[in-house]
Amino acid sequence: MNARTPSPLARRLALGGFVAASLAFAPVAASAEEVVNIYTTREPGLAKPLFDAFTEKTGVKVNSVFVKDGLAERVKAEGEGSPADVLMTVDIGALLDLVDQGVTQKVTSDVLDKAVPANLRGADGDWFALSARARVAYTSKDRVKETAITYEDFADPKWKGEVCIRSGKHPYNTALIAAYIVHHGEAKAEEWLKGVKANLARKAAGGDRDVARDILGDICDLGLANSYYVGLMRSGKGGPEQEEWAKAINVVLPTFEGGGTHVNISGATVAKNAPNKDNAVKLLEYLVSPEAQALYAKGNFEYPVVPGAPVDPIIAAFGPLKVDTVDLVAVAKARKAATDLADKVGFDN
Repeated sequence: MNARTPSPLARRLALGGFVAASLAFAPVAASAEEVVNIYTTREPGLAKPLFDAFTEKTGVKVNSVFVKDGLAERVKAEGEGSPADVLMTVDIGALLDLVDQGVTQKVTSDVLDKAVPANLRGADGDWFALSARARVAYTSKDRVKETAITYEDFADPKWKGEVCIRSGKHPYNTALIAAYIVHHGEAKAEEWLKGVKANLARKAAGGDRDVARDILGDICDLGLANSYYVGLMRSGKGGPEQEEWAKAINVVLPTFEGGGTHVNISGATVAKNAPNKDNAVKLLEYLVSPEAQALYAKGNFEYPVVPGAPVDPIIAAFGPLKVDTVDLVAVAKARKAATDLADKVGFDN
């Protein structure tokens, strides 16, 4: 890592403990060891196998720091002295916030451009999707016969009192509502949200896995949740109780009318002042390699973003995924409108 002089603000924050990563990385800066420093909002345990594999393959050591909140603010406060090379998030909105805040830089890479579909990366090379998760329907194995469902169907009165879902203002649902706005406009999205709310079996709350639990408990017959939770439950990683929840559900890949299945992404960008830019690009290129994409699929039951990469058998059993081609940037920009609509209709009340 080449030496840079931190800004006065960054120094003061570091002394105050805010920039813990800067202090943690300091010993590495004094050595000739090849490194790449990552700030990530992804839980450390989920990313570690990928980082370990990268180090084994390239010899480049990965230093990672988990940043739950305020990632952009942290990097801005550190200024030119920031040790961050790669910034990783688990939501397209959060990823684009980094770009909008001016803490990223554009990357030119034939490897990344070839591997990642155009709708899953920034047009200027300022962000790249690394894995995807689908917003799917959990249906009662015993009480629901439908094998094809649209997102629009969730507002159909035939499901009155039968729908379970987490908070409408949770990022997973905010992104889905935003995608609905992009497809149909705010007026129709509001009408849809009112319809979904009228169909709720219980208050919109809890987590995605609670949808499967409540279907088992005959509280509801239908719900919206992320695809990878099914893998966590059915694989036994969530414990024996959650295995029973998973046995009670089927999984349907919903689509928008005239569109595909809504996905959100985990992704990454190179930090604006990356002291190890070459290694940062090398890491991103590795993360879209067949080897790394297989690790994403196996480790957290996510969909690879590289066409043709293997999908975990539990997730593959849902059937072919037709990813909605709506512009993810447009979806991210519609998030505030989505949150406002959830408030307006009192979705969580």
